[in-house]
Amino acid sequence: MVRNNSVLYGVLSGIGLLLFYLTIVSIFQGVEFAFLNLRSMWYLIFPLAIGFGVQIGLYTSIKYTAQMTGTVAATGAISGGSMVACCSHFLLQVIPFIGISGLAVTLTKYQARFLAIGILSNIIGITLLIRHKNKMKGVKK
Repeated sequence: MVRNNSVLYGVLSGIGLLLFYLTIVSIFQGVEFAFLNLRSMWYLIFPLAIGFGVQIGLYTSIKYTAQMTGTVAATGAISGGSMVACCSHFLLQVIPFIGISGLAVTLTKYQARFLAIGILSNIIGITLLIRHKNKMKGVKK
């Protein structure tokens, strides 16, 4: 009998994305600042991590198909990329030395928008996965 671990994989994936975020921020600004920033932007960071976890949970509950693999990879990459874009403004201390200070200002200014794009990609990914799962149920009947 095959056990369905989709909830476990979803929870671990969401926690993994949060740990990824905290690690990146901690590397550049310290652990204390990472948690302060998490508290100040929780309303964007938690939905992003939860959405990512839901996608992974849905994905593992569906039979593996090439189409769904691409969808999860794309939306997962956007979620992770949004976290990195959110955190990358902490490179302010390093970016001027490599001559791209305009990038640091842009990343800081649009931080919330990067996270919102990640949340939107999660919603799209979850919707596609639910549609696919419902189609699979219809085929089994």
